[in-house]
Amino acid sequence: MVEAYILVQTEVGRAADVAREIAGIDGVTQAEDVTGPYDVIVRANADDIDALGRMVVARIQRLEGIARTLTCPIVKI
Repeated sequence: MVEAYILVQTEVGRAADVAREIAGIDGVTQAEDVTGPYDVIVRANADDIDALGRMVVARIQRLEGIARTLTCPIVKI
């Protein structure tokens, strides 16, 4: 299993709506609207890196109001 933080920039005024929509996606364990350079921070897990990529590209990035995402896989050192 792979876990990641996904940092999301939204269109102005859309952070709360986007966070609610993302929270309903399978594999998403947490989605919070925040302040700073990113508007929503998501924690998600998937079976492997390819499944994580599919989740981000096919499910998250296609939502209305999302401008950009940055996926940060968690490493256990």
